[in-house]
Amino acid sequence: MPNITRIVAIDGPAGAGKSTTARRVARALGFAFLDTGAMYRAATWCALHNGADLDAPDALAASTEAMELVMNETNGEQRVAVGGVDVTDAIRTPEITRLIYKLDQNPAVRRRLVALQREIGARGPTVAEGRDIGTVVFPEAACKIFLDASLEERTRRRARELESKGVAVDLEALRAEIHDRDEKNRTRRDSPLKQAEDAVLVDTTDMTPDEVVDAIVRLARERL
Repeated sequence: MPNITRIVAIDGPAGAGKSTTARRVARALGFAFLDTGAMYRAATWCALHNGADLDAPDALAASTEAMELVMNETNGEQRVAVGGVDVTDAIRTPEITRLIYKLDQNPAVRRRLVALQREIGARGPTVAEGRDIGTVVFPEAACKIFLDASLEERTRRRARELESKGVAVDLEALRAEIHDRDEKNRTRRDSPLKQAEDAVLVDTTDMTPDEVVDAIVRLARERL
């Protein structure tokens, strides 16, 4: 099992800044970085690429079980490969975002990916981000953070991210999509998104990225 005194668990809804923050916190602490959301995105891409029926839970479970996933840090950026194919950019498309709920609500898929996440956490000090890190993956982690921000701010952030990649954005549609995903994540039966009782809430709505990172690094050093 992972050394819980060396795990920083960061949870929160879409657009709260988890990935960017966790990556920077990991760098500041000298820890490994684990983007669990990228794992679910990779599983979604894999199912699509292999023609799996996205409405057949058993097919999604089988696709995820067979998935050859490799995640590496290269020049400060996490690269994701499935079956030897670099899918780092492909898993961030709006299509994957719209379909990911079909996998992240699948209990068998979650069990498989949670097992992989624990394997990675057992390798050494890790900053892990996702939606059930502090409640399910590493429930005994010594440092737990719940990152949040207003829906409006999260929508603006995701719009900037997509526009930087040349993707046209309809703000109202994007806001509705994020809200819908929030509801699916919070109400799913298996591993719903929620703040762990011993997690520290960090509302990033009016904070700069540097302020968020500094606050979490301080908390991590106090608790670890």
